[in-house]
Amino acid sequence: MMNRMVFANVVHRPFRTVISVVAVGVEVTLILLIVGILLGMLNDSKNRQSGIGADIMVQPPGSSLLMGVNGAPVSVKVANKIAQLQHVTAVTPIVTQIMTSGSVEVLYGIDLQSFNAVSGGFHYLSGGPFQGPNDMIIDDLKAAQKHLKVGDTIEALNHQFRVCAVVEHGKGAREFVPITTLQDMIGAMGKATIFYVKLDNPNNADEVVKAIKDIPGMQQYGVRSLKEYLSLMTSASVPGLTTVIDVVISIAMIIGFIVIFQAMYTAVMERTREIGILKSLGASKLYIVNVVLRETLLIAIAGVITGIGISYAARIGLHIRFQTLPVLITPAWLLKATIIALVGSMLGAFYPAIKAAQKDPIDALAYE
Repeated sequence: MMNRMVFANVVHRPFRTVISVVAVGVEVTLILLIVGILLGMLNDSKNRQSGIGADIMVQPPGSSLLMGVNGAPVSVKVANKIAQLQHVTAVTPIVTQIMTSGSVEVLYGIDLQSFNAVSGGFHYLSGGPFQGPNDMIIDDLKAAQKHLKVGDTIEALNHQFRVCAVVEHGKGAREFVPITTLQDMIGAMGKATIFYVKLDNPNNADEVVKAIKDIPGMQQYGVRSLKEYLSLMTSASVPGLTTVIDVVISIAMIIGFIVIFQAMYTAVMERTREIGILKSLGASKLYIVNVVLRETLLIAIAGVITGIGISYAARIGLHIRFQTLPVLITPAWLLKATIIALVGSMLGAFYPAIKAAQKDPIDALAYE
């Protein structure tokens, strides 16, 4: 009986119900999409670092966990010192530079021969290796997003490059130029940002890490096995990421709370005579509260389903429009977004429910 009455109340006011469902849906979508983009970018970065195929990463002292934020502060000759160590089969120096024109991207300056020795080489989909200092290799996702092909011109750091190859994505960056070219462009000739080290056996990583730190002058360098580095690439390790996620969740929850509060408070005021009739028939305060909260729960569940559907549709749309923008929607965050939306909605309905339960039946029946 109660459920039939709750359903009838929801259907009787379709416009307000739709607005409330959409508001909860927007709350869920906001959480899933923004968090999904942030975590997707982090996960994509991890996968591309893993795809390089190195066993150890060597960064200058004081370097951030993030790639491409420190310029090129150390000599490429460090690679020669590392290459002399036992179990080391290849070392490649890389210069990284952040580009912010249009979107934030990281450009890699590489020595193609040593990079291939560490990574196993690119899988060329079209074109081939660098033929000159102004050549650029791009991955297939970048090519698809910008509608580029071999022979086209692309601008980076106010410099015109010729696309010499399109390769399969997954090896560090999405754009690669000769290391000497990038060194010259940023005024860091003979310098590098990071060194990737390939070993004869990944199980020797800890031994080689210790050996690198024992090299005179390299005690303060950031030397990590790739396994350790990838384990550190979490939202808690990236400066500000957890704060951004918390802010997004807070804003989304406030939106849901306010909309549900306003909708249910108005609904209670409109149903004053109905509440009076229920109480005159013997309905308890708990019964009235239960009716309001059940109605809210029904709206919230519909809103959660709507929000999840919108999120997946938006993810597909974003992938079509921006192939390089990953959106990661995980079961854990689906559950979190659902709980947040339900809790926010129930909190928003709690005061209107108490207000309804406290109405005097005589006054409610006399209400016009």
